[in-house]
Amino acid sequence: MGFSLKVKTKTGQHILRDVSPSLTLSQLKSQIVEFTKLPPDCMHILVGFPPRKLNMAGLEESIEASGISNGDTLIVEEVAAPEVPAVAERREDALLAAQSAAVAEDEFAGVLLKQVVPADNSCLFTSIGYALQGKVNTDGGILMRQIIAEHVAADPESFSEAFLGRPNREYCAWILRDDSWGGAIEVSILSSFYGLEIDVVDITNAIINRFGEDKNYGQRIFLLFDGIHYDPLYLESLTGGSPRTIFPIEAESIYLQAEQLAKEAQASKQFTDVNRFTLRCLVCDCHLTGQVEAQAHAKSTGHANFGEV
Repeated sequence: MGFSLKVKTKTGQHILRDVSPSLTLSQLKSQIVEFTKLPPDCMHILVGFPPRKLNMAGLEESIEASGISNGDTLIVEEVAAPEVPAVAERREDALLAAQSAAVAEDEFAGVLLKQVVPADNSCLFTSIGYALQGKVNTDGGILMRQIIAEHVAADPESFSEAFLGRPNREYCAWILRDDSWGGAIEVSILSSFYGLEIDVVDITNAIINRFGEDKNYGQRIFLLFDGIHYDPLYLESLTGGSPRTIFPIEAESIYLQAEQLAKEAQASKQFTDVNRFTLRCLVCDCHLTGQVEAQAHAKSTGHANFGEV
């Protein structure tokens, strides 16, 4: 029985039906090139949940041997092709113009909205999962926490105690707990793992923090952060269709809309002052004020499960 695969691109979705499990990666790539019209060397393919980069080193390997399963979703990301420096310099203006022309403004006609996810200490991971898969799945954080712990454990020099705020091994045990909150370190690691830019729209300061900006990724997702909680953003199209959560970097209108959303949310004080908000320790019922007191309480007692009052 053949595989059925869903392929997501910036132009829409495609279904590949009755795909033979013995089909080679090279043949699969040729099929994707056929309907996306993307040059083979301008393409990255992500597969699975959470999405991971498909290793295209063995092009004659079967798709089944590569880890692709029936029902999987493939996310096709357009990236810039490598060029000879002299040629790249001469063609820089032409390339930028071509990229701008490739993104039709009416494709992104719509309103950027917030998808509310549970405030359960895993909101960062649930938000990223929603942006990648288009649905709220609170179980996705388990694998993301494992990804982060393995990444940190594998590089104790970069992820030192001075950087993490606690010993490497202690951090790895901490992040695996379902009551541990994620932040900038975790966003940066997940941006690198999934191969896309994660833009955190910070309401408190009305700015956008771009994680992976220096990696020249072709796509980005947006998360809204109010000081303690993350929610994903999606585009509600004016022309109908499914909500969109992954955007090409060159879609400037979406980024500008996210900036405006941050300013409006700050003006209406839709954020939490982390120095003044009141928390209750759900372990010993102790009431605490602000992030500093909560961190000190967690360090002295080992309690790390808090709820906002």
